[in-house]
Amino acid sequence: MEIVELGQMTAELRSELEGDEPDPFDVGGVSLRFRPKDRHVALRDGDGRLVASTGMLVVEVEVAAERIPVVGLGGVIVNAEYRGRGLGRAVVQAALARALAMGPAFALLFCLTSRTGFYDRLGFARIPVPVFVEQLESMAEMPLHTMWRPLAPDATWPAGPVVLRSLPF
Repeated sequence: MEIVELGQMTAELRSELEGDEPDPFDVGGVSLRFRPKDRHVALRDGDGRLVASTGMLVVEVEVAAERIPVVGLGGVIVNAEYRGRGLGRAVVQAALARALAMGPAFALLFCLTSRTGFYDRLGFARIPVPVFVEQLESMAEMPLHTMWRPLAPDATWPAGPVVLRSLPF
């Protein structure tokens, strides 16, 4: 497997990752709009096929009315044929290694209940308060779990309400 860095995900690369799965992210019941990520860290197999990816971007969140930059991770996917081999862990760890150099003290992501254990094992912790995110015409409460992880030594997530004044990632 080879780790590669990409910009925004093209329709062709997305199709390569998703295959013919109708809902590869299992978010069919979530009606939020999400924003594209600026860059991606991905894995290619020995034949050059894209088999896993996660997107990244730097964005500010408001916590108790204070703006805090974070590296947002999203769109973590492993092609169905390659699941169960630790590639999700590998691609997220590769993205986190790159996030360390991006500046913010925190990584932040949104995930389904069924995936919180995976992210717990990668050092993420749940944010216990409701998180509000921008949608096209209003703010909405995030129905997914919001999790954070320190990128800087001794960084701890501040207490207080959390607002993302952009589409979630």
